[in-house]
Amino acid sequence: MTKKMQWIGRVAIAMLLTWLICLSVIAWQPSNAAIAPLPDPYLTAGKLAEGEKVFIDYLKINDKDDKARFGLGVIQFMSATERLMQALYRYGMIQTPLSGTIPFFRLPVPKNPKPQTITYEGLQQVFQVWIDDLATVRTTLEPIKDQNLKLALRLGLVRLDFDGNGKAYDKEMLWQIFNSITGAGVTEKEAQQFLIAFDRGDTLWLQGYTHVLGAIGEFLRAYDSRELFAACAHMFFQNVDTPHKFLITSRRKSPDDYSNSFFEGVDLVSAIHLAKFPLVEPQRMTTILNHMKSVISLSRESWKSILAETDNDREWIPNPKQKSVIPAVLVTEEMVKSWLRSLDEINSILDGKKNIPFWRDDKLSIDFARIFTEPSTFDLISWVQGTAATPYLEKGTVTNALVWNDMVNAFGSNLFGFVIWFN
Repeated sequence: MTKKMQWIGRVAIAMLLTWLICLSVIAWQPSNAAIAPLPDPYLTAGKLAEGEKVFIDYLKINDKDDKARFGLGVIQFMSATERLMQALYRYGMIQTPLSGTIPFFRLPVPKNPKPQTITYEGLQQVFQVWIDDLATVRTTLEPIKDQNLKLALRLGLVRLDFDGNGKAYDKEMLWQIFNSITGAGVTEKEAQQFLIAFDRGDTLWLQGYTHVLGAIGEFLRAYDSRELFAACAHMFFQNVDTPHKFLITSRRKSPDDYSNSFFEGVDLVSAIHLAKFPLVEPQRMTTILNHMKSVISLSRESWKSILAETDNDREWIPNPKQKSVIPAVLVTEEMVKSWLRSLDEINSILDGKKNIPFWRDDKLSIDFARIFTEPSTFDLISWVQGTAATPYLEKGTVTNALVWNDMVNAFGSNLFGFVIWFN
């Protein structure tokens, strides 16, 4: 063999070895080469448990993928909502105009033909599972840092298994829930076209909402409301563990049966009368205060991200130069400025630096923060009267009324709706 042939042979062997090494490197990188899952197929098929497992497994080896992390957070939030609805269905929640005024009971839970009997402890456990589920969502979302994150979702087509039968039907789609809660006339075609491109600001927005809902749940767990439950739970559930069995047997037999309408009014008066709860877990009140502070901090951070956006891509919450996917909704600079000023003002109130006005004496004001750091029995009637505020009254600096007047002027008659949306 000539020297030239020997040289060519060595080069060929070297190239072959190089290829083999490259192929080996590729073959031994299954974790990083994994294709990132998308949440949409699991959300729209109602396969939330399967989707959650897929995303958790993927993030174990791709923990820096913030887009996947947000997808998991959305699935977990939907799963939490589904679990809450299934619990309310299991206990036979009743759909009434009154239940539509209470946050957790507004969900369109179908009537259960064979409901379980609900106890006070059982209802408290429903609230605790909801609180824990929201904490799981927060744990998932908090590490997200990617400023360029974007995830497009058709939220209206999300399916939830309302009754826990293992199947999510067409009538159990999110756009139907939205119609039931708000009275809107959204059609399925509109829901199919409703595509939202969620971004970094929206991840912070969702975190903030878990704090809002978590604060409500903590309040329900902080106080002992078993007397109210015994006397009034029949207004919301079919079968109740109560010593007052006549409350259930004397209930109206159908929606058009008005024979007991007088007693329904009396039941409502009784509910207001019994809204006096002993404090049993005071540490939860501190947790509520921390939740509220987190809402303000996350809202400020969210708007910082939203205002820095330069695109205009199917925005959930737009800045004044963008358009929202929600039709005929306009966010102005005046709205944003007044909102940010209100966040500063609320933060001062939660820190105890400013007080809220006292409605029975304009020379006194209420240290709102101390209601949570030094909690006591909750008495609705006494708060309306003003006597429950006595331990928290002082001559302190009152919140600036101009800030709230500016908000009313900026948002107009839609102020409440924008507050719920902006979070």
